[in-house]
Amino acid sequence: MLDYKQMYLMIFNAVTDALREMENRNYEDAALLLQKAQQMTEESFINVKDEG
Repeated sequence: MLDYKQMYLMIFNAVTDALREMENRNYEDAALLLQKAQQMTEESFINVKDEG
């Protein structure tokens, strides 16, 4: 079953962390955090769809 709450929290936390990095002018780190969260969320979505 697809756990939207888990996926939401993953993205929400990544956005929060990325904003903190942007405040410190660490734009590359911010982008990497967002990309990693995007990939992890997408993988979670694909894995569940493959199982069902």
